[in-house]
Amino acid sequence: MAFSDVIGQEAEKGQLRRMASAGRLPHALLFLGPQGSGKLSLALAFAQYVLCENKTNEDACGHCSHCLKAGKLIHPDIHFSYPTIGPRAVSTQFARQWREAVLNNPYMEINQWLRSIGAENQQGNITRDECVDIVRKLSLKTFESSHKILIMWLPEFLGKEGNRLLKIIEEPPENTIFILVAENQELILNTILSRCQIISIRALSDAEVSAGLALRKGLGPREAQSAAFLANGDFNEALQIAEQHSNDNTGLFLNWMRQCYRGNGISLVEWSEKVASLGRENQKHFLRYALHFLRELAVLKAAGESVSVRLQAEELETARNMAPLLELGQMDQLAKLFSDCSFAVERNANPKVLFLDASISMNKIMKGKLAEAYSGLPVQNVL
Repeated sequence: MAFSDVIGQEAEKGQLRRMASAGRLPHALLFLGPQGSGKLSLALAFAQYVLCENKTNEDACGHCSHCLKAGKLIHPDIHFSYPTIGPRAVSTQFARQWREAVLNNPYMEINQWLRSIGAENQQGNITRDECVDIVRKLSLKTFESSHKILIMWLPEFLGKEGNRLLKIIEEPPENTIFILVAENQELILNTILSRCQIISIRALSDAEVSAGLALRKGLGPREAQSAAFLANGDFNEALQIAEQHSNDNTGLFLNWMRQCYRGNGISLVEWSEKVASLGRENQKHFLRYALHFLRELAVLKAAGESVSVRLQAEELETARNMAPLLELGQMDQLAKLFSDCSFAVERNANPKVLFLDASISMNKIMKGKLAEAYSGLPVQNVL
């Protein structure tokens, strides 16, 4: 993977390029950032850049033997370590699945990876045997390049076994580089943290996520921007949302609000049956959109037009109409209701019963303010 393949993170790319070009390569780096920010992609690009024979000031060449092998995750001097399942498992036992998963989506999160190796209810971990294997591999000479590089994805899963790597991290063999790719600093041993130079990776901006979706998924500007708003800087989440971009969550949600205000039992049953037919993943994305809209509506209600809200033009117009009608306390109740629904969907609740019950609860929450302030105004003129 080249730097040009990594979405956003231009400042971080520049820092890594300068580090490599100046020949000042720390023996241990910790790429620390939120989920979906591209930490693993940056680690892969940096490893390829270090080993490239014909690198420029901007990127690896992409054509030399080192780049070709690194791009396929088969370079003999780039080693990988990651959470696996089984008390004595080592990463090499899952090398084929790892290559497939990373090449398909280097922005994946831990649960996606564990499902791909059949973890089911098993917990992922980086075992004692894996640590012993790391020490063994890094004690060997390089096969065909200038450096040996170990990329460890999610060292949080080391636990106390990380103590076995302290010596080799502090005093590694010549031309050996550790790249740890982490999300939660608090779950990493302080003795490991103290031996690493931390590279902070920020969450992606909406514009970066939108551009990435347009490039990788071919989404139009409107769909890409809508997914970016919902993903909140997590490109992996944006990819999942993009898979469902054909669903009109905006229209579905606003129709739900209208039906719940009216409180017609037959209409609510019909709406609940429609949503139940969408399937669990679509229901989860719909509820995520509902929470996003409600969060932005609360911002608009509290701060007015003085702040920028992450809604598209037609959504913003609807939010402006709704803001006078709901108090912040009611929005808080609706948000809790939507969160509870999402929790229930995750646990395979009956969707017809779930959404019908939620609709009745929404009617009770909304009627308090709406009936008092707008008793004579048709709701379709407001929502």
